[in-house]
Amino acid sequence: MLKSFKRLGQLLCLTSLTLMLIPTVSYAKEIPIYSVPTDEKVVALTFDISWGEHVALPVLDALALKFVDKATFFLSGPWSDKHPEVVQEIARRGYEIASHGWHHYNYSQYSDDWIREQVTKTEQTLEQIIGHKPSRLIRTPNGDYNTRVVRTLRNMGYEVIQWDTDSLDWKKPGVEQVAARVLERVHPGDIILMHASDSCPDTPEALLTILEALQMEGYRFVTVSELLKYQK
Repeated sequence: MLKSFKRLGQLLCLTSLTLMLIPTVSYAKEIPIYSVPTDEKVVALTFDISWGEHVALPVLDALALKFVDKATFFLSGPWSDKHPEVVQEIARRGYEIASHGWHHYNYSQYSDDWIREQVTKTEQTLEQIIGHKPSRLIRTPNGDYNTRVVRTLRNMGYEVIQWDTDSLDWKKPGVEQVAARVLERVHPGDIILMHASDSCPDTPEALLTILEALQMEGYRFVTVSELLKYQK
């Protein structure tokens, strides 16, 4: 009996020593870009589009009416495939086109290979429509991510873009509320989230108010790619 306990103790010691010798890998948390620290009064307007065809063009017209020629559109693959003429119009007007992925699922629930397939398929679709590769920027569906997702996308050469100011236009709170929410929160280096999908009918009119107010405050509008160059 005593020998058995002694033998068990030796095994436990060996097991503990073995575990101590196994190298552990510690990954630093990786997060997307929400804004850029700068004192310059620059902001990036961003618009997600995943369905519908009635809001996108009025959003473009609102930008044109206020002479804003810099904004970034995050487009989903299926929507782009269904509405290539709208995608081409966005590109023709000189706005930045970026990826919003293919299926509108939470990436953190899927494998790295699945993520790569989604992003590659969207990239190929957009390239076929506009005649050149889109910007290497992506906003994941629902803004969902974890460290693994961000690392996978960055290893593909993409920068992951979130937002610091959310208009919440998708909640349909009304034009005044959408505009007020943005104007109360905007700051230099901000990335502003809006939508140009049909689920957000308040966006075009609210956008006019936002653009006029920010222009009066001395803000300039840049694409997300341009904003990233302001990082200190």
